[in-house]
Amino acid sequence: MAEQALPIDRVVAPDEALSPREQRLERGAAALRWGAVISAALAGLVFLLAAFGGLQIIPNIFPVLQNLALSRAGGGSDAAAAAIILLLQIDISFLLVMMVGVQARETWALVGVWVLALANIAALVLLGFTPGLVTVAAAIICGVILSRDVGAFRMNPVMLKELRGRMRGVRAFVVISVYLGLMSGFLALLYLIYEPVNRASGSAAAGEVGRVLFMGIVGVELMLIIFIAPAFTAGAITGERERLTYDLLKTTLLSSPSFVLGKLESALSYVLLLLFAAIPLQSIAFLFGGVTELELILSFIILTVTAIALGTVGIFFSAVAERTLVASVRSYTAALVASFGVPLVAGVIVNILRELLKLNSPVFQAILTYVGDFLVSLNPIAAALTTQQLLIDRQVVGFWVDTLSDGTSIPRVSPWITFTIIYLVVSTVLIVLSVRQTRKIEG
Repeated sequence: MAEQALPIDRVVAPDEALSPREQRLERGAAALRWGAVISAALAGLVFLLAAFGGLQIIPNIFPVLQNLALSRAGGGSDAAAAAIILLLQIDISFLLVMMVGVQARETWALVGVWVLALANIAALVLLGFTPGLVTVAAAIICGVILSRDVGAFRMNPVMLKELRGRMRGVRAFVVISVYLGLMSGFLALLYLIYEPVNRASGSAAAGEVGRVLFMGIVGVELMLIIFIAPAFTAGAITGERERLTYDLLKTTLLSSPSFVLGKLESALSYVLLLLFAAIPLQSIAFLFGGVTELELILSFIILTVTAIALGTVGIFFSAVAERTLVASVRSYTAALVASFGVPLVAGVIVNILRELLKLNSPVFQAILTYVGDFLVSLNPIAAALTTQQLLIDRQVVGFWVDTLSDGTSIPRVSPWITFTIIYLVVSTVLIVLSVRQTRKIEG
């Protein structure tokens, strides 16, 4: 009997079939994924134990955690608990990043997996970081699987094509020239405004002028990223659909992860080129003093991570939406909310909680402090300003100890670290969702 055909409206679009090579890459990526999941579970367990220890529900838990997970590190046991959670979060973020790179057959992922394993082995030897064994095992399993098919990894063809097309014309160099010209004019304007103060106060004000020039350039670059990064990626996939070239790309041997990551890399490469081009302008601040090389490095890290995160937001909405206009509106809305809406809401929430919970309990004070730190880490502007203020006032780059009203000391971390971890994890999740969306074949 002939098979009865299903109605068209009941046909479900299946996921695209994976080739044997892609199945092998998926197994390697799955090892990294499970390593990230187990590390996340360990971080949650350590956090709960530390919270119970702070509430005196489980006494003397901090020395036990330090002896088990960070035995060779110096400092207090409460600071060691915070360091364990932070190191696990770093492992989670890099495991997820490597997972995406493996799925996209990126050359840097093949090397990065072994570098991640060696870094955790070094942390185990130097600090006694035993939870890093999970990352070591996941990276080694993935590395062994990938070593059987090294030829699968290469420079992303989509990235090379997009970059060559963008850099061959005059438009790219005109944009860079106009960008540097406007930045130079803004820098000269700031200098003319603060030059009278510099002449009147002498060398003491010269450092202040240098800091103002540096913050002005970084602020302009951050605004540039907020408005340009989503624009470069919001039309990456929808543009292919509108030009009727998306179906042609699906008929090639190009995998969905390579397609998505190649589009993202081509857009972010040009944004990073703009950031690198502005480094000499930032370095002018060194002539006046008041700025260190460490501030330059931290500002570049924050700018780069922000560009990656906002670029992945554009890629995600480009994969979900049908039109470039819709994807652009959604991308800019998310970028503006993260950049300007979060600080306002965070400030209101923290102030309300402090007014409602006027308690002398060190536990509640510590909770409010950590909530405030988390909210600050969600915003690039707040994270950059707070990081610089800590660097100026306390010379703090990583961990530091804060004192509550009753004299209790709690460990805290500089916002740029948690900001980097949160944004990298969110970026990886958005890339994975974008890849899943592009793997669906339209019915």
